[in-house]
Amino acid sequence: MTDSRQGTVQTVDTPDGPFTLVVDDQGRVLGSGWTTDRQAVLDRIHRDIRPVEIAEGTTRAADDVAAYYAGDLAVIMSTPVAQQGTDMQLRGWSALRRIPPGQPLSYTDFAALVGSPGAVRPAASICARNAPALFVPCHRVLRGDGSLGGFAWGTHVKDSLLRRERNTH
Repeated sequence: MTDSRQGTVQTVDTPDGPFTLVVDDQGRVLGSGWTTDRQAVLDRIHRDIRPVEIAEGTTRAADDVAAYYAGDLAVIMSTPVAQQGTDMQLRGWSALRRIPPGQPLSYTDFAALVGSPGAVRPAASICARNAPALFVPCHRVLRGDGSLGGFAWGTHVKDSLLRRERNTH
């Protein structure tokens, strides 16, 4: 039996730097981030859905990235994504997609949104394990004091995204 999971990788320029996407053969974003290192993006994708074969190509999701940076902040919320994880992770990633642009939450508020108030560290872990960055906007979750906290692709990118969303919203 052969594993035929195929994917497309594409890197596009953004105001925040190069952005690499890995999309499956159904057009769903599996992983993405502000880097030209496609292996760094692939490594964040759960092994059960990570493509075995990758080809360079163009993706519809890249058009959504361009539209987001052009001011259509809502477009990324309808871009198809696929993620694999625990029930709590899946609930968390779904909840992240419901956070409106320009209205970031604290990790405490995010934990409550996921249905686990008080589970702040697990909530933070959900953000840290989010592979399709931007499309599942983990950048919209902040520390309780309003500071940025961490971000896999650098706090300078997180800050830029939040500023863009606050100013465009």
